[in-house]
Amino acid sequence: MPQDTDVAELLRRHRERVLLVANKVESPKTEAAIYEFSRLGFDVPLAVSSIHGLQSGDLLDAIVERLPDLPEEQSRVDDQKIRLAIVGQPNVGKSSLVNTLLGKERAVVSATPGTTRDPTDSDIEVDGRQFVIIDTAGIRRHERRGPALEQYSTMRALGAIGRCDVAIVVIDVMSGATAQDQRIAGLAIEEGKGLILLINKADLVEGKSFDREQANEILRKEFAFAPYATIMYASALTKRGVQKVWNAAAAVAAERRKRIPTAKLNLVVRDAFRARPPAPFRGHALKIYNATQGDVAPPTFIFFVNDPRLIHFSYERYLENSVRAGFGFEGTPVRFVFRPRVQQDRTEADELISATTGDDQA
Repeated sequence: MPQDTDVAELLRRHRERVLLVANKVESPKTEAAIYEFSRLGFDVPLAVSSIHGLQSGDLLDAIVERLPDLPEEQSRVDDQKIRLAIVGQPNVGKSSLVNTLLGKERAVVSATPGTTRDPTDSDIEVDGRQFVIIDTAGIRRHERRGPALEQYSTMRALGAIGRCDVAIVVIDVMSGATAQDQRIAGLAIEEGKGLILLINKADLVEGKSFDREQANEILRKEFAFAPYATIMYASALTKRGVQKVWNAAAAVAAERRKRIPTAKLNLVVRDAFRARPPAPFRGHALKIYNATQGDVAPPTFIFFVNDPRLIHFSYERYLENSVRAGFGFEGTPVRFVFRPRVQQDRTEADELISATTGDDQA
């Protein structure tokens, strides 16, 4: 079309940064016709079909190849930023909380649920630390129901969890924690993100017979799958308790990136193994030869054992509790990976754990 030629003329001076894409290529007949577009002066067009998703992966690869690398200094700064995703159900005060944290009206606040559509990122420096606040749309119980725009907003909010360091799940103090709040927290844990449960609108219960210790006990039971989660109370309206979020989030982010020396880790695992050896399973006893931390964000620990199938989930939970008792990791999930040890001569380190209860029981 003449308009295509006009656009090509505008872009030709930047041809090294231009991708020519022919869409609606759903059959071999239409694919053969893409070469007529070569006269626009660019490379051979990439043939795609957006409606069917054909060749979309190749298009993404081509885009990534042309993306410029971040300067090393900028990359280092981005790595030091702490990304906080403000998530929760609709109308629990997420946008008000964002505005209070930033000290300005960055997000639109309305009593009508669904005001926020797209996640918005806001950079801020607090006490020399760099933060990125991600305000998200409310995550409804059934994100596939309702208008298409609402579904899209919910999916974008879920995507924001995947790119944050710490997920702050905002809960309305009047309605209390719901199954949907538990689901949102579970999504953050699956993504390996730090977790803060922030009970908002605390000003509504001030001066009443509200027992925070009792409330914490109830929350711990409702979020029993995340006993390490940080619990906070705040009021975005009165701003009380909101500024404590910065230190709490920084502490959780630091725990998420913490690395434990192998020697200290093995000492804790050895003591835990000695205090409670695992019960034999089908006549076989579990042996733990060595443990090491393989990664951070989230902290990931690798255990070399004789047979990973002998690990019962209850014993894995016991090992997790022992590691947390020894090293903290408050607010962050940890992951355990059990691998069979390569058959070779044992080293002194390999013997560290097994030798504690004797080779027969270790």
